[in-house]
Amino acid sequence: MASLYMVLSLFASLFISSLMVSSASNFYNDFDITWGDGRAKILNNGQLLSLSLDQASGSGFQSRNEYLFAKIDMQLKLVPGNSAGTVTAYYLKSNDSSWDEIDFEFLGNLSGDPYILHTNVFSQGKGNREQQFYLWFDPTADFHTYTILWNSQRIIFSVDGTPIREFKNLESMGVPYLKNQPMRIYSSLWNADDWATRGGLVKTDWSQAPFTASYRNFKANACAWSNGISSCGTSNSMTNSWLSEELDSTSQGRLQWVRNNYMIYNYCTDANRFPQGFPPECNLS
Repeated sequence: MASLYMVLSLFASLFISSLMVSSASNFYNDFDITWGDGRAKILNNGQLLSLSLDQASGSGFQSRNEYLFAKIDMQLKLVPGNSAGTVTAYYLKSNDSSWDEIDFEFLGNLSGDPYILHTNVFSQGKGNREQQFYLWFDPTADFHTYTILWNSQRIIFSVDGTPIREFKNLESMGVPYLKNQPMRIYSSLWNADDWATRGGLVKTDWSQAPFTASYRNFKANACAWSNGISSCGTSNSMTNSWLSEELDSTSQGRLQWVRNNYMIYNYCTDANRFPQGFPPECNLS
C-alpha cells in the first residue's frame, strides 16, 4: 500500500508540474525576431541570439509565449567599448492601452565609464518608478544572468542571483499591482542618444558600429497564458516555490548592499519630482 501511495503521489506531482512552463531555451522555439532587417540573428543551433545596431536600424525579438507570473532568467553580454547613446532593453510588457511592464534597460557608456542599469515598473499604464544602478562587474566582458521574478506578491529584479530591487504588491495602499495582464518578453537594441548617456550630452559614435549585444541560456519557470487560460491551473502555489518566493534575511542583506553601494537614482528620494508628496510605496522602509 505504501509503495502504491508513493507511485500515485509521484504521478500527481509530475502531472501538476507538467502544467507549468519550465524550460531551458532554444531560441528558435521560444522567440521570434520582430524587427531589424537581418540585424538580429539566432546562432549555434538556437543556443545564442545576437542583436545589432547601426546607423540605419536597431533590432529586436519577442517571446512566443505570454505569461501571467513567471521567473525569467536570461544571460546577456552587453555592447563593448564606446556604446554611448545605445540602449539594450530586456523587459516584460502587456499589450493593453493601460499596460503593465517590468524593465531592465542598459544605458551605454563611453569606453571606461560604467554602464547604467535602469529599472522601471509600470502598472496599468503608470510608470515613473525608475531606479538606476551601476554594476559591480564589467557587463561587456562576459555573460551575466538577469532575472525577473514576478508572482502575485512581489517583483524582484536580480543580477547573478543578487537582488537589486523589490516591488511589492501594495494594493492595500491603493497602488495597482501587475496581476491581471499577461505579458510577453521583449528585447531590443536601439539608438537613444537624445537621452541615454549623460542625459543626451554624449551622442552615438557611428564609426564604432555595428554595436552588438548577445543572449544565451534563457530559462522560464512560468505560467503560460493562452486563450484566457493559465498553464498553472488553480493549485500551483503548492508545487512551484517561485510562485510564493520572497527575500530571506540573506537576500535582504544583499539587496541592502546593492542599494548602499551601487544605486545611483531612486525615484522615492527625488523630492523635486514629487512636490505633492511621494507615491504611496515610497513610504515603506
